[in-house]
Amino acid sequence: MILYACSKNPGKLREFALATREFAPQVTIDCLPGLEGIPAPEENGSTFEENASLKALYYSRFTPELVFADDSGLEVDALGGAPGIYSARYAGPDAIDTANNELLLEHLQDEKNRKARFLCVIALAKADRILETFRGAVEGHLLTARVGSNGFGYDPLFYYPPLGRTFAELSPEKKFSVSHRGKALRKLFEALSRDAT
Repeated sequence: MILYACSKNPGKLREFALATREFAPQVTIDCLPGLEGIPAPEENGSTFEENASLKALYYSRFTPELVFADDSGLEVDALGGAPGIYSARYAGPDAIDTANNELLLEHLQDEKNRKARFLCVIALAKADRILETFRGAVEGHLLTARVGSNGFGYDPLFYYPPLGRTFAELSPEKKFSVSHRGKALRKLFEALSRDAT
């Protein structure tokens, strides 16, 4: 079975590939053909579910195969859930990870409540129709400085107490085993396996 990913994010694509090796060797995840030349849709939803769904619907018009899109981000309790759906562009529309991390640390300066969670919603679509959505979440708290060099996004700030490490200190395999995206992908694979029987 082939499944097209609607993402240009290299970190996400690596995790998608890891997911198939770990949990669904019968599934081939590939980047949607021609994705680089397709203008991205406006992510104007107000929730992760809405943004994932609008992306999946949009890109499903370019292929007869199954496609999936994800929307994910970091919710910080002390910031009322921000950066949330704006996580990737927290410091601006073309922000890089370092800038987003620095702005987050600035906004949390002297804040004692460091509770946060990563959320991921994956939407599966075919022929301009949403088939199902899958949600994953992981709880942790934010450090006052970046630690670790693996991962991407806010991983160097996100401390995961059960493993005593930030996500950026974990191997890709270990991170995937506990991450929000890993949980959502496993639910996706379970649904595909269920539908195939």
